Amino acid sequence: MTSAQGRMRPTHPRAHRVDDIATAFGLRLVAPDAHPDTHVTGLAVGSGDVAPGDLFVALRGLKRHGAEFTAQAIEAGAVAVLTDDDGAALVDADVPVLVATDPRVLVGDVAAWMYGYPGHDLVTVAVTGTNGKTTTAYFVDAAQRARFDSTAILGTVELRIGDEAIESPRTTVEAPVLHAILGLARERGAGAATIEASSHALALHRTGGLELDVVGFTNLQRDHLDFHGDMDTYLADKARLFAAGQAERGVVVVDDEWGAKMVGLAQIPVETIATRVGVPAAADADWAVLDADIGLDGVGSTFSLRTPDGSVVTAASPLPGLVNVSNAALAIVLAHRSGVPLDIAIAAIGAAHEIPGRMERVIERGGGWPLCLVDYAHTPDALELALQAVRPITPGRLVIVFGSDGDRDQGKRPIMGQVAARLADVLVVTDENPRSEDPATIRAAILDGVRGERPDLRDVEEVSPRADAIRRGLALASEADTVIVTGKGHEPTQEIAGVFHRYNDRDVYLAARAERAGQ
Repeated sequence: MTSAQGRMRPTHPRAHRVDDIATAFGLRLVAPDAHPDTHVTGLAVGSGDVAPGDLFVALRGLKRHGAEFTAQAIEAGAVAVLTDDDGAALVDADVPVLVATDPRVLVGDVAAWMYGYPGHDLVTVAVTGTNGKTTTAYFVDAAQRARFDSTAILGTVELRIGDEAIESPRTTVEAPVLHAILGLARERGAGAATIEASSHALALHRTGGLELDVVGFTNLQRDHLDFHGDMDTYLADKARLFAAGQAERGVVVVDDEWGAKMVGLAQIPVETIATRVGVPAAADADWAVLDADIGLDGVGSTFSLRTPDGSVVTAASPLPGLVNVSNAALAIVLAHRSGVPLDIAIAAIGAAHEIPGRMERVIERGGGWPLCLVDYAHTPDALELALQAVRPITPGRLVIVFGSDGDRDQGKRPIMGQVAARLADVLVVTDENPRSEDPATIRAAILDGVRGERPDLRDVEEVSPRADAIRRGLALASEADTVIVTGKGHEPTQEIAGVFHRYNDRDVYLAARAERAGQ
């Protein structure tokens, strides 16, 4: 059965002859005379996304070649295969095989061509950066919804067109899914699409075949070095979004050296925005946040934004902390440069309160309950910004429940512990997504960092599993306190020993409250 994301495609796709695809992209067609009338109506990377009539794109993976799954793809309805020479040798089926030197580089162009370049008919905005992609994308979508009757958003949390949404399998879907969803969005009358672009996706050409109207860069912080190797390579992969042919114009946050480097790497016209008050780049930036009043209504912030013509406008972030002033300011400029009038963008973003797993308020303070938040912060810098954001709205103690991922950058674990021990009052160290690692080993690395700040581990507890840790954090808190659970945000599963278990931090909070209320 075709996956949910695989089914999000135009309902009346145009059929393309296999030999026409070969001609259009200069591909070698194995046994071209054997199947002269084969027509393709879609394409898919991954046999689980295949629908009847598809071209199955068999790519080389880290451990196995996608061509090994050709039989499953054909059983699901694939009528042809696109692969490389090694993959072609693995295909043991009576179907046409298109051969490319590097099909991964090519697949986005093929998908865009097959679906009639749907991105051309939508206003498209994409956001990249270590932290803030999801929040900024939702802010931009809020502004687009003030302009259009229907919009699409494709990112970490969901794949949504109008009011229909499914869980997203990753931050940025494979190119065939991306173009298919844009095609369906066009078919349904959407006016704009906002996309999160991860560094992995950019390195793996998942945004191929799409020329975006406006792209944005939030920041670069330590993450994913297991994949990129070092920070400069990490930035270079982010910079692929600012390549000629990938986007028409860009907006870059220049609060630190990485933003300045991104401006230097960009191959397209870019505007700069300084979002932290007093940073050296503010004087020369095209846009700049001049001041911020943190804690508007006990939650969000107001700020002044200087525009390129020197005028100053007042804007607001509905979420707490300076980090969300940055996200809101960038989103305002991105939306405006994509065609949303500035005043409309400011008003819509200022009212965009509900972003899943991003400073999400699950339990409000009052009636004996602490304020309970869920946030995706999973890097040292993001954790620091999250805790700094919550402190001003916390009359009592700040309680954090957190962990760190398995099979990922191990060096950040003790740093996470140091940050939490320095900025929170009470720590509950637990598991995030252990994956194939021993959860206790990950927790031990975090606690090593905690000891650097608190040798006696005062007000520090180690609790597993994660649901019990959240219950413990809630039990430790009084009404004046704030409990923030970080690391997983919106995620609907927890990966332990290779198994994905249904799990969500918000749901555990609510269940814990119900249990206590029922006592």
